[in-house]
This record gives sequence, C-alpha cells and structure tokens, in this order.
Amino acid sequence: MIPYPHINPDVFAIGPLRVRWYGLMYVLGFLAAYFLVQKQERSRQMGLVGATAQDLIFYIAIGLIVGARLGYVVFYDYNEYLTYLKNPLEIIATWHGGMSFHGGLLGSIIACWWFCRRRTLPFWAVVDSVTVTAPIGLGLGRIGNFINGELLGLPSNVPWAMVFPDGGPLPRHPSQLYEAILEGPVLFFLLWFLRKREFQDGMMIVFFLLFYGVTRFIVEFFKEPDPQIGYLLGYFTMGQLLCIAMILASGLLAIFLRHDRPNKTT
Repeated sequence: MIPYPHINPDVFAIGPLRVRWYGLMYVLGFLAAYFLVQKQERSRQMGLVGATAQDLIFYIAIGLIVGARLGYVVFYDYNEYLTYLKNPLEIIATWHGGMSFHGGLLGSIIACWWFCRRRTLPFWAVVDSVTVTAPIGLGLGRIGNFINGELLGLPSNVPWAMVFPDGGPLPRHPSQLYEAILEGPVLFFLLWFLRKREFQDGMMIVFFLLFYGVTRFIVEFFKEPDPQIGYLLGYFTMGQLLCIAMILASGLLAIFLRHDRPNKTT
C-alpha cells in the first residue's frame, strides 16, 4: 500500500477567496490548448493564431463549463430534477460540485461549431486542431480529482492501493491516476502522432471519441459507481454507458465523414 499524499486542495486562500488545484488545472489545460493549437501548421493556415486563437479557446472554455454542469444535472443527478425546478440557480452552482466530462465534450463541440460559423472557418479542420490538445487538460483535471480525493476507486489489495481521506479505512485503486495517465499523456501522444497523417478533416475527433471511450470504459471497472445512481443494467456505471455512446458515435461519424468528404486532406 502507498500512503495518500494529503495535498491541500487549496493552492492558497485569502479570506473568503480560495484558489483550488482543481480550478487551476482547468486554467492550465486551456493555456496548453491555446499554445498547442498555434503550434500546428494547419491552424496557422486557417488563421488560428493570436487573438483568433484566444477567442476560440474562450468559446470552448465557456461551452465546456456550461456543458459539464448541465451534463451532470441531466446524466448523473436526475433524481434531483424537482430540486432544480424549485431552485433553478442550483443548475449553475458549479461551486457545489458536479461536472460531467461527457456534457463538457458536447458543450465544447457546440461552442466550437458556433465559433466557426461566426468566423466562417472550416468546422471539422478547427475541431481537429483543438481535439489533439484536449488530453492535456483531461490529464490535469484527473490529477485535480486525485488531490481532492474524489471519484474514488474500488477497494483493492494491489501494492499501489491508497487509503483516501473520504474513502473509509480500506485501501483503494487510485483510479484517478489511471485516468490521468491514459486520458492525458497516452492519449495526447497518440493523437499528436496521428495529426500529421493523411486523414480527412474530422478524423481526430473520431479517434478521440474511440480511444477515450475505450480507455474510460475500462477504468470505470476500477471505480466506485456514483452513489446516487449505482450500477445500471446490473453491471455498468453511467460513465460506461456514456462511453459506449461515444464509441458508437465515433463509428457513425467516421461513416458520415467518408460519405461527406470523399477526398482526403493533410
């Protein structure tokens, strides 16, 4: 067993103002996306540099945060719909916790589409440039989950198991770190390598949906299910069902792109 490091979730606090590691990870992820988007030749060819790149990341940041919160309410907290109807402001209360990756993904895609429509930019090419940068933020976000001691793994006796502050006395899988590695550097280097290959515009998001969906589906077997939901269909977490939808969506999108764009681009 490895001791849990007990890192203070607050980077610093001044009176009521608190800067938390989890929020800082979001900021670092968006900064990484801003710089990495501009590092790509195809981005420079589309004019995604300077203020235009800033605006793109700003749109995506808003879409991600709004989508992640709404996704949590819809996918993970549906038992509290009456509460949200009585107090709609709770829907935007991100400080109470509850963010969904899958909702954030949808929100980011919609925001990117809206940005491209306003700037008359090719949507699939732009979304490809952004997608290959996404794993940096994902990996950092999972490290934030680990620091917060949340999204706990199942009890385990593996040598690297840890006793989390809010996880009771039993050692558990550090599943947040599993996700941080697979969704972060592993997925990043895979997409970064594939980005220069001769694929149709839009294929980077296809690869992202497929590889993320598969790795997240596997890691979910080592995680505690959401307590307000438990296992669905007797075996699966909500995250796994949403990942199945991602994997299916990757196949459908690949078919759509093949018929919509028969010619390859570099």
